[in-house]
Amino acid sequence: MSWRITRRSVLASGAVVGLGGAAGSDPHRIVSLNPCLDVILVHLADRAQIAALSHYSHEPSSSSLGELGRSFPFTHESAEEVLALRPDLVLTGRHSSPATRAALKRLNIRAELFGVPNTVDESLEQVRQVARAVHRPARGEALVARIEAAVAAAAPPPGTPKLTALIYQSGGFASAQGTLMDDMMRRAGFENAASRYGLKRTGNVPLENLIADPPDVLLAGETKPGAPTWADRVLNHPALSRVAHRMHRASFPQQLTFCGGPVLIQTAQMLVRARQGALAVRAKEARA
Repeated sequence: MSWRITRRSVLASGAVVGLGGAAGSDPHRIVSLNPCLDVILVHLADRAQIAALSHYSHEPSSSSLGELGRSFPFTHESAEEVLALRPDLVLTGRHSSPATRAALKRLNIRAELFGVPNTVDESLEQVRQVARAVHRPARGEALVARIEAAVAAAAPPPGTPKLTALIYQSGGFASAQGTLMDDMMRRAGFENAASRYGLKRTGNVPLENLIADPPDVLLAGETKPGAPTWADRVLNHPALSRVAHRMHRASFPQQLTFCGGPVLIQTAQMLVRARQGALAVRAKEARA
């Protein structure tokens, strides 16, 4: 089927009406329009069930799937592209194209809408919801168990000193209380410094705030291989020369800041590595 298809021809075609199927039928052509649903879907569904992922799955700076994500077809979530795939289930997020969601509803194509989880528990429930939607509940429970084990293993041993930390995303943005990343940081033994800089949810942390009150640990990673991170640029700023030695620099890939689900397994591991590295440096300095 040609991808050069007009909105009128797709939406007017009676052939696509009724493809949604019953909610209880096993979906055979699933399309995901959200990068965080992409990663859950790939872990739960049979490969043959997946008709396409979101275009984010092919963008190294935003995908948590790497080469695996780039091995699947993708759409830019336009109604024309999605309908041309003749899906029987579409996974959408609250920021998915309203026009596409409206077209799916008009044509009676089954679509499941998912929100943004703000806690680990909400993220685990989202895994279960996707598993039910694709009719793979046992795989969902197995994945939930793996995530729970990784998060539990990231908890600091009793008596571990509390460290303040800031996770820098591209552009100097950070997530404060009420976010999934904040929940993960607390579970890994960090105090999220974003809130003390005045952030309510997610926003920019000015350089002046870091100079006045630097966190114990600054976490950030490359947006693409070889590219300097926002944290690197900040730490190399002349104004930070007198406080940079007080902030332990730890690697934290930017792709881990976007999604929950199975991504939390690597997130937990990276937070543990950052905590252990910072404490080792602190212990070495105390002995010097």
